[in-house]
Amino acid sequence: MKQNLIPYSMQIAMLKQLLTRKLITEKEYYMVKNKLMKEYGVISDITSWIVFQ
Repeated sequence: MKQNLIPYSMQIAMLKQLLTRKLITEKEYYMVKNKLMKEYGVISDITSWIVFQ
């Protein structure tokens, strides 16, 4: 799982930029984020932060 965190984190960062620039809605942000979490096997944001440390 740890090797999946770097690409996952990069995609979440890009997704957050789209949200910040109002290029996507919050609903779209959470839909894509949830899909990415399932795809990369990330259970929660806390888990990814702890493992990545």
